[in-house]
Amino acid sequence: MSPPSTGTPTAPVAGDAVAIKNFAFAPAALKVRAGTTVTWTNQDSDPHTVTSTQPGGPLHSAALTSHATYSYRFTKPGTYAYLCTVHPFMTATVEVTR
Repeated sequence: MSPPSTGTPTAPVAGDAVAIKNFAFAPAALKVRAGTTVTWTNQDSDPHTVTSTQPGGPLHSAALTSHATYSYRFTKPGTYAYLCTVHPFMTATVEVTR
């Protein structure tokens, strides 16, 4: 049995929670149904944000300190890419289906 390949995107994970830990969003790809409220929780000691990559996007949190949360209710189907503005290498997506 060969080891799993690296560098390929993983399939979206279903759920309604994203952990911010070790300078990453986990899961990096989340799949939810329209009407779902997703909550991000910062588990790092450094502050992080949840910010849409597209200008005018719906995600725009303040800097989240350790253990702080941010929630957003997704009402429209689509793929929402976001990042941490403090650490722009931290990226992830939420895929919203009907």
